[in-house]
Amino acid sequence: MIAGYMGRILFVDLSSGEIREETPDEKFYQDFIGGYGLGSRILYSRQQGGVDPLGPENTIGFTTGPLTGVRGLFSSRFTVVSKSPLTGGWGDANCGGYFGPYVKFSGYDAVFFNGISPTPVYLFIKDGKAALRDAGQLWGKDSRQTEEMLKSDLGKDIAVACIGPAGEKLSLISCVMHDIGCAAGRSGLGAVMGSKKLKAVVVTGTSEVPVPDRDQITQVSQEFVAHLSGDYYERFKKWGTCGDNANAAANGDSPVKNWAGVGVVDFPDAQAIGGDAVIALQERKHGCLWCPVRCKGIMKAGTSYQYEAGGHKPEYETSGAFGMLLLNNHLESLIKANDICNRYGLDTISAGAAIAFAIECYENGIITKSDTDGIELAWGKNETIVSMTESLAKREGFGDVLADGVKRASERIGGGADKYAIHAGGQELPMHDPKFMPLFAPSYECDATPGRHTSGAADPTYAKMNQVMNASGMCLLQWTAAQFGFLDKLVAAATGWDFGMPQILEAGERISNMRQAFTVREGLKPDDFKVSVGRVMGNPPLTEGPTANVTVDAEDLRSAFFKGMDWDLETGRPNKERLEALGLTDVAADLWP
Repeated sequence: MIAGYMGRILFVDLSSGEIREETPDEKFYQDFIGGYGLGSRILYSRQQGGVDPLGPENTIGFTTGPLTGVRGLFSSRFTVVSKSPLTGGWGDANCGGYFGPYVKFSGYDAVFFNGISPTPVYLFIKDGKAALRDAGQLWGKDSRQTEEMLKSDLGKDIAVACIGPAGEKLSLISCVMHDIGCAAGRSGLGAVMGSKKLKAVVVTGTSEVPVPDRDQITQVSQEFVAHLSGDYYERFKKWGTCGDNANAAANGDSPVKNWAGVGVVDFPDAQAIGGDAVIALQERKHGCLWCPVRCKGIMKAGTSYQYEAGGHKPEYETSGAFGMLLLNNHLESLIKANDICNRYGLDTISAGAAIAFAIECYENGIITKSDTDGIELAWGKNETIVSMTESLAKREGFGDVLADGVKRASERIGGGADKYAIHAGGQELPMHDPKFMPLFAPSYECDATPGRHTSGAADPTYAKMNQVMNASGMCLLQWTAAQFGFLDKLVAAATGWDFGMPQILEAGERISNMRQAFTVREGLKPDDFKVSVGRVMGNPPLTEGPTANVTVDAEDLRSAFFKGMDWDLETGRPNKERLEALGLTDVAADLWP
């Protein structure tokens, strides 16, 4: 058995019901590490370009890395991979919790699905044995109901990744949910599961991830924790990501009023949805498996809004999308909107952005009450925000117009609505403003999955390191807290490999090129991923606040990144000789015939 891995990958054909497994060799794992590295190699090799992302030929995979499930390495991440129905190119979505480790405890490193089931099903894997089961009774249930029903039937010691009704109804901003409120949120991959009639993947088992030296794991873990200690670490332990809400609104990091406002002017009371206010409504802390920080939280029941106790604390991105972006300072309405999105399985970034887009269209007379089912849209009107979130989640009325994201909504509405549709390549932008931190500009425009703040596409060296961090199953927040260190030691401890910075950079470059090649093969070019509305980059610049008069030279940053990665700026194609040197000769032949 290969240290750090289970050495087995499962393939499921939902059309025929066939289930088979493969056992890659160690070189495959060394080359692609895991996660979306492993996933991009498999999808590129086994799937033709140009397939319908909601058709039977598209494959969706659930992948782990060598650190996932290794006790002490603070790594519980898994990645869902597929062709994105939202952007049309490479799609991936990262998530923490318990599911990733449980995939490996069940005996596998990854599981991939193609085809379309004739009826709703879920896959159940236990101790190396997998079977498709009828999910008719689960279809139509929300993600929380689905998980609770499965645990009632199969026992509590399982982990569930599932979709809610939004995925079933093929919303292109739907996502994959786990652990009641953890989301593999981006790329619209919930719709891929919905198109396949795949309601859930359920995993459990008693296998242990093999490691070469348990004492070495303990030593590296202790060093890592010691390095984490400090203000950053303590803040995350106390508040989690929502501790940054008020500061982000004040300093210009968070976009405000659909990217047209200024926090200190338009949203000066952001503390109302900040860390202390959120913690006051928290029932208890919560965290991913074996994580000492436990930055998540479980919320009490609502009072001014009705929602059950047990929902998850809204993270920073959710708070930004349903708070600052909408000028909404009503905390319980924000928690309610988060609960709706989690239950129905919606990406909170995209859902909040869609409502911000709709409000600005309404404000400018492009849509009226007759379009919005009688709802009067306005900034900061919390009842309206919650009502529209429910309509979007259910694909009812005007919510159906918004349910596939702002790009498609603007195309359906017309009349100049595209002026207010903020996206990159079809994907709504995260809650970080390039005018505050310019390196978010290439991050949004240069990755194979556009509009992503966790992509690492800020500069080539960091991007390559970030690819390995994501592929290994590492938590970005912990890696950031450690000031981007320890990745080599952690991977080496789990695998026994000689794994220093040269190996990190080479593997990261290979993964970057693999994901990029997938998107290029789909016919997408770098210009397709430019941010849609100039004000995001300060064109025109804001006139007030911390980022007043700032204009980001996105073109220069994009050009520098592509040059550093050795990618063609016009076509996006990676350099042929570099592909061949990385062992991707088939990719080179495809892209450079």
